[in-house]
Amino acid sequence: MEITIITYIFLFALAFFAGLISSIAGSGGLLTLPALLWFGLPPLNALATNKVQSSLGTLSSAWNFFCQGHLDIKPLYRSLVMAVLGSVAGTCLVQSLNGTTLSRLIPFLLLGIALYFLVSPKVSSEDSREKISRQWFACTAALGMGLYGGFFGPGMGTIMPFLFVWLLGHNLVKATAETKLMILAVNGSSALIFVFSGYVIWQLAIGMSIAQILGARLGSNLVMIRGANFVQPIITWVTIVMAIQLLFFT
Repeated sequence: MEITIITYIFLFALAFFAGLISSIAGSGGLLTLPALLWFGLPPLNALATNKVQSSLGTLSSAWNFFCQGHLDIKPLYRSLVMAVLGSVAGTCLVQSLNGTTLSRLIPFLLLGIALYFLVSPKVSSEDSREKISRQWFACTAALGMGLYGGFFGPGMGTIMPFLFVWLLGHNLVKATAETKLMILAVNGSSALIFVFSGYVIWQLAIGMSIAQILGARLGSNLVMIRGANFVQPIITWVTIVMAIQLLFFT
């Protein structure tokens, strides 16, 4: 396909904004993937290109959180392993099952999460008491999110912080940082498969990746500087918009 300068500029600007939003509240892929499809990329090429550029954006924000001391990787080892296993299983499962039922249920789950953040007290900047152990979290929430990410995907960046806050009692900045690492594990493994399969449109993926990295860096800095009072309302409204988009425009 022929890619014009206008297309490049639009997609790079969109990737920057998607990286900014994703690093704060997730769901940037709901901007970039439809745009790639709209500009005429075949579905597999669009998925592959989107996975690569979004994974590098997630890597940028995760690395920034890590360097600033908001991300402790060691306690997440079990969760990361289970998430990757779930992602592999979900990717295999989606090839044999119809995802229509799941796609219809997810918007209502997202609306429930938005309602939780909307009516609940402001999430504290400090950790609270955990409801389950990290081992149980890895075997349930992390595995389930990995399975969902491989099978379907939309909303994972919003659901994961909610699970970290609700089940492990983590503050929202810490939960946001941990979510980036989890999504990197799930989407990064998928991106590698697409790379080796030859579906990536590199002339778009490279430029969009640079834009994603810059946007993600800015967004993660805003999260660390502004804290939970900044993140919570953004997650709430991004989740509501995403649920409406899935309900009425897919």
